[in-house]
Amino acid sequence: MRLADPGRRAIVTEVLLMNPTDGSTWSAAWMWSLPLIVATVVFHSVGLGLIDHGVSLLLDGRGKNRLPFLLSMSVMGGTALCATILHGIEGLLWAVAYLLLGAVSGRQSATLYSLNAITSYGHTDLDLKGHWQLMGALEALNGWIVFGLTTAFLFTVIQKVWPHIHRSTERNAQLP
Repeated sequence: MRLADPGRRAIVTEVLLMNPTDGSTWSAAWMWSLPLIVATVVFHSVGLGLIDHGVSLLLDGRGKNRLPFLLSMSVMGGTALCATILHGIEGLLWAVAYLLLGAVSGRQSATLYSLNAITSYGHTDLDLKGHWQLMGALEALNGWIVFGLTTAFLFTVIQKVWPHIHRSTERNAQLP
């Protein structure tokens, strides 16, 4: 691409000199989205750490009898529920930002839009106002990051729970 063309030079200059306080540029979306992404990833990591602590306490038993099969499986269900609540809270944080910025009108619309964006589901006819639309794409990127963390975490919990299930079924098989 040659920059000799005045139109191309103007576009490149506009992109390079975006004013973050100017709501008509996409830089405002970046300015709001990046701290939200960092905040939700940190929040999610802390939340997963707390859930992991609870799972470890349940599975450890501190020398007592190991958890029976049904209870071990319930640990997985409870872990998934807690992770889902984390994702919901993170979606609500984005919805609050959309409301504060006037990017969408109404709490329900903001929440629905946010949950559609963070899950990359996108089956709604709601849209953010023009200069905030990049923010929706950045929320989807945030969703990929936290859902990736959740997937890795659930895999780790499965690795912790399965030995308890096998011990429980082996113990039951040995009973007369």
